[in-house]
Amino acid sequence: MAAVEEVTLRGGLLTGARRARTSGDRHEVEAELDTDGLVRRLRVRYVRGVFTRSAAYEAVDELFEGRVGAGGAKQLVSAKLGRYREVDGDLVIFRALTITHIIARGQIRWTGRVATIDPSSLVAVSRKQSCRRLDPQTWSYESGMGDSERIEIDGQGRILRRRDDRGTEAVLVG
Repeated sequence: MAAVEEVTLRGGLLTGARRARTSGDRHEVEAELDTDGLVRRLRVRYVRGVFTRSAAYEAVDELFEGRVGAGGAKQLVSAKLGRYREVDGDLVIFRALTITHIIARGQIRWTGRVATIDPSSLVAVSRKQSCRRLDPQTWSYESGMGDSERIEIDGQGRILRRRDDRGTEAVLVG
């Protein structure tokens, strides 16, 4: 299924949405970043037909804590942050942020915990992920056991192309 992601980063606020072309399903994210470019707060929402779910999270000490709501119910959720405090809000821009942080630390290989938002439930879970530079513009990223991606970036840290092992591809078009 083809989808379009649109992202804006202004100051410390990242806003983005992924819209499925055929169904109109939407995944929306608003993240407040601190001065180091790490996610301090995250609000996420998805809409599938008449069904809407939303969540709000905040980085508090070593945890990513929040509430997930659907219908009238609210669920308290927390996930452990890794030592580098990375968060994945299920948009391509979050891979770019993680790789930018890895480059800024002078690393070419990294393994760590990431507070990851599940796109269907919006529940945050802590997953071990790893990344390594293959050449100056290409990175291999493993978001979970058996899941791998090849990510091409430009000199400004923008993801030009991302392709996973299932054939899903994201391409920068503007």
